[in-house]
Amino acid sequence: MNYRVIDRETYYRKGVFRHFTEDCKCSVSMTARIDVTELKAYSDKTGTKFYLNFLYLLSKVLNSREDYRMGYFYQTDELVCYDVIHPMQYVFSEDTETCTPVYSEYDADYPTFYRNALKDMEQAKQGQPSELHDDAHPNWFDASYLPWVSYDALHIELPDGYLYFAPIVNWGRYREENGRLMMPVTVRLNHAIADGYLIANVFRLLEREIEAFVKR
Repeated sequence: MNYRVIDRETYYRKGVFRHFTEDCKCSVSMTARIDVTELKAYSDKTGTKFYLNFLYLLSKVLNSREDYRMGYFYQTDELVCYDVIHPMQYVFSEDTETCTPVYSEYDADYPTFYRNALKDMEQAKQGQPSELHDDAHPNWFDASYLPWVSYDALHIELPDGYLYFAPIVNWGRYREENGRLMMPVTVRLNHAIADGYLIANVFRLLEREIEAFVKR
């Protein structure tokens, strides 16, 4: 785990950071539908899992900008930026109706990421349910798929004043709208390190990355 400490005096969001860590501690979440028609077609054509393809693109987007890789050390009161953040995905058990957290490492190389993340999933399905270990995985972000419903809104609530800066991203079942497959995606970020533009930018980058990915 590599990171650099952010100098708050020169941080480009200095005033906003102070306001939303001292005066008005809050987070921002946004839900939007993105077009995954071509990604679904690509996945079918290549015999790959749509879920893992989307997880790769999501991880790529969140690693593309420092604002999405921020962290906070309570012990030293330091704002940091990680060199890389990894997705913590989940495997659902129909038998127990519980989710097993799976810590997969992001790799910019798609075949490597796909192979390793698939292996992580298969091992989790065969093994015993594991618990969340945030302390051991500080630069992991929460990536959770809700396949049971194509929802319109979703909110993740954290305790007031909790300076949790890792992204939390959820997505649901896609549905056909006007001949296109539209999938709900929810992005939650702490307001101290992200505003509406930065959150909206995740959706824009996802659609851009999907367009480039399916042309491989």
